[in-house]
Amino acid sequence: MLVLSAAAATAVAASVVPAPLAQARSELFIPPQIGIQFNPDGDPGQCGGRTGEQWKFPGDPTEAIRFDTDSRPGGCRLAFGIYDPGNVMTGVSATYTFKVTPGGDPGQCGNQGTHKLPITTTSPTFGDVIRIDTDNRQGGCDLTFALTSPTSTSLNINYASDGDRAQCGNALPLPGGFSPVGNDREITLRIDTDDRPGGCQLQLRLNTF
Repeated sequence: MLVLSAAAATAVAASVVPAPLAQARSELFIPPQIGIQFNPDGDPGQCGGRTGEQWKFPGDPTEAIRFDTDSRPGGCRLAFGIYDPGNVMTGVSATYTFKVTPGGDPGQCGNQGTHKLPITTTSPTFGDVIRIDTDNRQGGCDLTFALTSPTSTSLNINYASDGDRAQCGNALPLPGGFSPVGNDREITLRIDTDDRPGGCQLQLRLNTF
């Protein structure tokens, strides 16, 4: 009977040992983050809200950035990235396309084209910088987000106007509302700020569930 009891105790102990290891692995999990880099290169009043660099975990919206470029000198430089140290976004790809509106002055939209929104696992990295300098020249700039994913991952966009809504195509009045970018669903934001009142505010939110 003593031999059987010892064997049973050993079996129970063996069944319990992996649990702390599994818990430790779970605690090491780091979710991905969405990042924005937003900086003025002239009059800083044209690039409001949260400037500099910011990163947010899934479910948490980025702090709003604000476009209000007009006849003042300079414009705003903008880039995006996703940092995924846990490599949970395998198979996901995302882009942002920046181009002048039809018939508009292309000098208002720096670095036009389709740019990869990088998803990196080793260090936080931003994609190509685009430059917004819309003013009283003809037209403005279109910024389009696209994402494909084998899972339910989506990128959510909140684009809101705090003044003349004609400056912010496809925007809602503040506080706006989030709309998802995902498989077969792109979102285009029109930026045409000039000397009219107000500007356009942008937030991003990453959903991975």
